Amino acid sequence: MDPLKTLDAALLALASCGFDRDTHESFVARAATASDNAVRGQLAPVPDAQVPALPPLGTAERERLRLVGEQLIRERRVGVVVLAGGMATRFGGVVKAVVPARGAASFLQLKHADIAAVATQVGAPIPLFVMSSFATHDVIAAHIAQHALSTAAVPMTVFPQLAALRLGVDGSLFHDAKGELSPYATGHGDLTFALRASGTLKRFRDAGGTTLCMTNVDNLGATLDPAMLALHHELGGAVTVEVVRKLPGAVGGAPALLDGVPQIIEGFRFPRGYDQDQIKVFNTNTLILDAAAIDRDFALPYYRVEKKVDGVTVLQFERLVGELTAFLPSRFVQVEQSGPDCRFLPIKEPEDLERHRSLIDRVVTSPRAVRQMRPDEV
Repeated sequence: MDPLKTLDAALLALASCGFDRDTHESFVARAATASDNAVRGQLAPVPDAQVPALPPLGTAERERLRLVGEQLIRERRVGVVVLAGGMATRFGGVVKAVVPARGAASFLQLKHADIAAVATQVGAPIPLFVMSSFATHDVIAAHIAQHALSTAAVPMTVFPQLAALRLGVDGSLFHDAKGELSPYATGHGDLTFALRASGTLKRFRDAGGTTLCMTNVDNLGATLDPAMLALHHELGGAVTVEVVRKLPGAVGGAPALLDGVPQIIEGFRFPRGYDQDQIKVFNTNTLILDAAAIDRDFALPYYRVEKKVDGVTVLQFERLVGELTAFLPSRFVQVEQSGPDCRFLPIKEPEDLERHRSLIDRVVTSPRAVRQMRPDEV
């Protein structure tokens, strides 16, 4: 019997999250073969001259860029995407987007407040698109409704990323301790596919939108900075990636030249023996994207990932948004990760909120934007 015929009504709801039988079958075919994810070709660091820094606050150049970026917003060309999908398992089993991050304000409320402040300052609406998952969608939608976050200044849309089913190491459908099938979200590389499948990207472009600023919901430093928008347009790429100076022990993707093409290489894709320390910066997963350039299919690879669920090794196949840089002309900008101009402040564990409390306060009250927060948000 076809094992997929055992799908119950609840699982059939995953169809709205892009569950695809052909993709599932391709995962089954790959299950038994461990992947060699290392890139092939000539690798080299991106020259420092090709990784400009965002000009410091208070400089004439930063002010010039701010004014240019504000005009782009005033022309209603700019939208923001916040990644808030995944499986709601990394922050104590709750949906991180709705967790209070500063006072009573949730991560998503802080993102909203930042965008609303810029919209008010510029005098134009800025749409906010939230990529959820089947595991986070309803909670996020209820949170937006409860706090009346979707407004004329910041109209909000929530759209789900894609979903697949976990497999056993032999390629069979995995069943959890309750005997149920085990769906999962297939990674933030779903972004362009989900934007298109939901109609969100088309509606944005039809309304005159040209530029999307993408951040993780848990990166409290990644505010909407008009200067970054302007720099993206002046650098001339389809994608601009914010990078920071690599600190000791930091892991993650990094910009590199692969056969001369600048792109993000994920840490696990560097060939064995390659000295990653020669690359002095790494990816923050904050991107600025040209809407027209991402409005097509990309052959983003799915990577075979082993995880433990209920004490059992299972397989997932995931893709990564940074790999758009392998397909589109990409630029890299170095930003700060400390002080009031910090643009990289990821909160991965609950303990990080207290550990970084003073920096969170400085970033949230930064002169980059005057935040107009309601009393219940402070």
